[in-house]
Amino acid sequence: MSILIVTRRNFCILSFLYVTYFFASTYAATFNITNSCSFVVWAAAVPGGGRKLNPGETWALDASSGTRGARIWARTGCSFDSAGRGRCNSGDCGGVLECRGYGRAPNTLAEYALNQVSNLDFFDISLVDGFNVPMEFSPTSPQCRRVMIKCAADINGPCPTELRDPGGCNNPCTVFRNDQFCCNSGNCEATSYSKFFKDRCPDAYSYPKDDQTSTFTCPSGTNYKVVFCP
Repeated sequence: MSILIVTRRNFCILSFLYVTYFFASTYAATFNITNSCSFVVWAAAVPGGGRKLNPGETWALDASSGTRGARIWARTGCSFDSAGRGRCNSGDCGGVLECRGYGRAPNTLAEYALNQVSNLDFFDISLVDGFNVPMEFSPTSPQCRRVMIKCAADINGPCPTELRDPGGCNNPCTVFRNDQFCCNSGNCEATSYSKFFKDRCPDAYSYPKDDQTSTFTCPSGTNYKVVFCP
Protein backbone atom coordinates (compact mmCIF):
# COMPACT_ATOMS: atom_id res chain seq x y z
CA MET A 1 0.00 0.00 0.00
CA SER A 2 2.78 2.42 0.90
CA ILE A 3 4.55 1.63 -2.38
CA LEU A 4 1.40 2.46 -4.33
CA ILE A 5 1.01 5.79 -2.51
CA VAL A 6 4.61 6.76 -3.20
CA THR A 7 4.24 5.79 -6.84
CA ARG A 8 1.13 7.92 -7.23
CA ARG A 9 2.80 10.84 -5.46
CA ASN A 10 5.86 10.58 -7.71
CA PHE A 11 3.62 10.37 -10.75
CA CYS A 12 1.80 13.55 -9.68
CA ILE A 13 5.10 15.38 -9.12
CA LEU A 14 6.46 14.27 -12.49
CA SER A 15 3.20 15.24 -14.18
CA PHE A 16 3.32 18.69 -12.58
CA LEU A 17 6.93 19.18 -13.65
CA TYR A 18 6.13 18.07 -17.19
CA VAL A 19 3.16 20.43 -17.48
CA THR A 20 5.23 23.29 -16.06
CA TYR A 21 8.05 22.58 -18.52
CA PHE A 22 5.60 22.22 -21.41
CA PHE A 23 4.04 25.64 -20.84
CA ALA A 24 7.40 27.28 -20.14
CA SER A 25 8.83 25.93 -23.38
CA THR A 26 5.68 26.52 -25.46
CA TYR A 27 5.12 30.10 -24.39
CA ALA A 28 8.50 31.80 -24.32
CA ALA A 29 7.21 35.34 -23.84
CA THR A 30 4.13 37.36 -22.98
CA PHE A 31 3.52 40.65 -24.80
CA ASN A 32 1.26 43.13 -23.02
CA ILE A 33 -0.14 45.33 -25.80
CA THR A 34 -1.63 48.57 -24.46
CA ASN A 35 -3.56 51.33 -26.18
CA SER A 36 -2.50 54.62 -24.60
CA CYS A 37 -3.92 56.62 -27.52
CA SER A 38 -6.93 58.89 -27.04
CA PHE A 39 -8.75 56.93 -29.75
CA VAL A 40 -9.65 53.31 -30.45
CA VAL A 41 -7.05 51.12 -32.17
CA TRP A 42 -7.42 47.58 -33.44
CA ALA A 43 -4.27 45.78 -32.33
CA ALA A 44 -2.90 43.23 -34.77
CA ALA A 45 -0.33 40.47 -34.36
CA VAL A 46 1.13 37.77 -36.60
CA PRO A 47 1.09 35.28 -35.06
CA GLY A 48 -1.74 36.16 -32.69
CA GLY A 49 -4.68 37.58 -34.62
CA GLY A 50 -6.23 40.88 -33.65
CA ARG A 51 -8.35 42.70 -31.09
CA LYS A 52 -10.14 46.01 -30.61
CA LEU A 53 -8.54 48.10 -27.86
CA ASN A 54 -10.32 51.07 -26.39
CA PRO A 55 -8.14 53.76 -24.77
CA GLY A 56 -6.43 52.27 -21.71
CA GLU A 57 -7.11 48.63 -22.56
CA THR A 58 -4.42 45.92 -22.69
CA TRP A 59 -4.23 42.65 -24.60
CA ALA A 60 -1.92 39.95 -23.17
CA LEU A 61 -0.50 37.88 -26.02
CA ASP A 62 1.58 34.71 -25.50
CA ALA A 63 4.21 33.79 -28.10
CA SER A 64 5.91 30.43 -28.55
CA SER A 65 9.61 29.75 -28.23
CA GLY A 66 11.34 29.91 -31.59
CA THR A 67 8.80 32.30 -33.12
CA ARG A 68 10.39 34.25 -35.99
CA GLY A 69 9.27 36.97 -38.37
CA ALA A 70 6.60 38.12 -35.91
CA ARG A 71 4.93 41.53 -35.95
CA ILE A 72 2.65 43.59 -33.73
CA TRP A 73 1.03 46.80 -34.99
CA ALA A 74 -1.92 49.14 -34.58
CA ARG A 75 -4.73 49.46 -37.09
CA THR A 76 -6.72 52.68 -37.21
CA GLY A 77 -10.06 53.76 -38.64
CA CYS A 78 -11.45 50.23 -38.66
CA SER A 79 -14.99 48.97 -39.08
CA PHE A 80 -15.89 45.26 -38.74
CA ASP A 81 -19.17 43.39 -38.89
CA SER A 82 -20.30 40.65 -36.51
CA ALA A 83 -18.37 38.08 -38.56
CA GLY A 84 -15.11 40.02 -38.12
CA ARG A 85 -14.94 41.30 -41.69
CA GLY A 86 -14.38 44.91 -42.67
CA ARG A 87 -11.52 47.29 -43.39
CA CYS A 88 -9.09 49.73 -41.75
CA ASN A 89 -7.59 53.04 -42.90
CA SER A 90 -4.12 51.87 -41.86
CA GLY A 91 -2.61 48.48 -41.10
CA ASP A 92 -5.45 46.52 -42.72
CA CYS A 93 -4.70 42.78 -42.93
CA GLY A 94 -6.93 41.50 -45.70
CA GLY A 95 -10.17 42.91 -44.32
CA VAL A 96 -10.41 40.66 -41.24
CA LEU A 97 -10.33 41.36 -37.50
CA GLU A 98 -8.21 38.28 -36.75
CA CYS A 99 -5.07 38.89 -38.82
CA ARG A 100 -3.44 35.95 -40.53
CA GLY A 101 -1.13 38.02 -42.73
CA TYR A 102 0.88 41.22 -42.42
CA GLY A 103 -0.80 44.62 -42.51
CA ARG A 104 -0.98 47.14 -45.34
CA ALA A 105 1.47 50.03 -45.14
CA PRO A 106 1.80 52.50 -43.61
CA ASN A 107 2.07 51.01 -40.14
CA THR A 108 4.54 51.27 -37.27
CA LEU A 109 5.83 47.77 -36.53
CA ALA A 110 7.07 45.96 -33.44
CA GLU A 111 9.08 43.03 -34.83
CA TYR A 112 10.56 40.12 -32.90
CA ALA A 113 12.15 36.67 -33.03
CA LEU A 114 12.32 34.58 -29.86
CA ASN A 115 15.05 32.26 -28.58
CA GLN A 116 17.35 32.53 -31.56
CA VAL A 117 21.19 32.62 -31.75
CA SER A 118 22.84 32.23 -28.32
CA ASN A 119 19.37 31.88 -26.74
CA LEU A 120 18.61 35.54 -27.39
CA ASP A 121 15.42 37.33 -28.39
CA PHE A 122 15.82 39.91 -31.17
CA PHE A 123 13.39 42.81 -31.39
CA ASP A 124 12.99 46.22 -33.00
CA ILE A 125 10.62 49.00 -33.99
CA SER A 126 10.51 49.29 -37.76
CA LEU A 127 9.42 52.18 -39.96
CA VAL A 128 10.35 50.27 -43.12
CA ASP A 129 6.61 49.97 -43.76
CA GLY A 130 6.04 53.59 -42.78
CA PHE A 131 4.38 55.07 -39.69
CA ASN A 132 0.82 55.36 -38.43
CA VAL A 133 0.90 55.67 -34.61
CA PRO A 134 3.70 56.27 -32.06
CA MET A 135 4.99 53.15 -30.32
CA GLU A 136 7.10 51.88 -27.43
CA PHE A 137 8.45 48.31 -27.47
CA SER A 138 10.32 47.41 -24.28
CA PRO A 139 11.20 44.40 -22.11
CA THR A 140 9.51 44.15 -18.71
CA SER A 141 11.49 41.30 -17.13
CA PRO A 142 14.24 42.16 -14.59
CA GLN A 143 17.06 40.66 -16.67
CA CYS A 144 16.59 43.19 -19.47
CA ARG A 145 14.82 46.27 -18.12
CA ARG A 146 17.64 48.64 -19.10
CA VAL A 147 16.62 48.38 -22.75
CA MET A 148 13.81 50.62 -23.99
CA ILE A 149 13.02 51.55 -27.57
CA LYS A 150 10.48 54.16 -28.51
CA CYS A 151 9.21 56.06 -31.52
CA ALA A 152 7.03 58.77 -30.03
CA ALA A 153 7.70 61.65 -32.42
CA ASP A 154 5.16 63.40 -34.61
CA ILE A 155 5.86 61.89 -38.03
CA ASN A 156 2.45 62.19 -39.67
CA GLY A 157 2.37 65.99 -39.32
CA PRO A 158 5.64 66.87 -41.11
CA CYS A 159 5.50 63.83 -43.44
CA PRO A 160 6.82 64.76 -46.93
CA THR A 161 3.96 65.40 -49.35
CA GLU A 162 4.94 62.53 -51.65
CA LEU A 163 4.84 60.05 -48.73
CA ARG A 164 1.53 61.15 -47.25
CA ASP A 165 -1.25 58.58 -46.93
CA PRO A 166 -4.73 58.90 -45.37
CA GLY A 167 -3.59 56.38 -42.74
CA GLY A 168 -0.17 57.86 -41.94
CA CYS A 169 3.25 58.42 -43.51
CA ASN A 170 4.52 55.93 -46.08
CA ASN A 171 8.05 54.64 -46.40
CA PRO A 172 9.53 55.56 -49.82
CA CYS A 173 9.76 51.90 -50.89
CA THR A 174 5.97 51.66 -50.75
CA VAL A 175 5.62 54.76 -52.93
CA PHE A 176 8.47 54.52 -55.44
CA ARG A 177 9.10 50.74 -55.49
CA ASN A 178 12.68 50.91 -56.75
CA ASP A 179 15.90 49.34 -55.51
CA GLN A 180 17.28 52.60 -54.13
CA PHE A 181 14.58 52.63 -51.47
CA CYS A 182 13.58 48.95 -51.25
CA CYS A 183 17.11 47.44 -51.10
CA ASN A 184 16.05 44.40 -53.10
CA SER A 185 19.59 43.60 -54.26
CA GLY A 186 23.16 44.53 -53.39
CA ASN A 187 24.02 47.32 -50.98
CA CYS A 188 21.88 50.34 -50.34
CA GLU A 189 22.43 53.39 -48.19
CA ALA A 190 20.40 55.85 -46.20
CA THR A 191 18.49 58.43 -48.22
CA SER A 192 16.97 61.80 -47.42
CA TYR A 193 13.67 59.98 -46.83
CA SER A 194 15.11 57.41 -44.44
CA LYS A 195 16.91 60.21 -42.60
CA PHE A 196 13.56 61.96 -42.17
CA PHE A 197 12.37 58.94 -40.14
CA LYS A 198 15.72 58.36 -38.40
CA ASP A 199 16.04 61.94 -37.20
CA ARG A 200 12.69 61.66 -35.44
CA CYS A 201 13.03 58.09 -34.16
CA PRO A 202 16.75 57.22 -33.78
CA ASP A 203 16.04 53.77 -32.28
CA ALA A 204 13.82 52.60 -35.14
CA TYR A 205 14.61 50.95 -38.46
CA SER A 206 14.41 53.56 -41.19
CA TYR A 207 15.42 51.43 -44.20
CA PRO A 208 16.08 47.68 -44.72
CA LYS A 209 19.86 47.78 -44.05
CA ASP A 210 19.61 49.84 -40.85
CA ASP A 211 20.60 46.93 -38.57
CA GLN A 212 23.52 48.34 -36.59
CA THR A 213 21.54 50.98 -34.72
CA SER A 214 18.11 49.38 -34.69
CA THR A 215 18.27 45.72 -33.55
CA PHE A 216 18.08 44.96 -29.82
CA THR A 217 18.46 41.74 -27.83
CA CYS A 218 17.35 40.27 -24.51
CA PRO A 219 17.83 36.82 -22.95
CA SER A 220 15.26 34.24 -23.96
CA GLY A 221 12.38 34.13 -21.47
CA THR A 222 12.00 37.90 -21.32
CA ASN A 223 8.49 39.40 -21.36
CA TYR A 224 7.67 42.61 -23.23
CA LYS A 225 5.23 45.48 -23.56
CA VAL A 226 4.07 47.23 -26.71
CA VAL A 227 2.45 50.61 -26.09
CA PHE A 228 0.61 52.57 -28.76
CA CYS A 229 0.93 56.35 -28.21
CA PRO A 230 3.34 56.07 -25.22
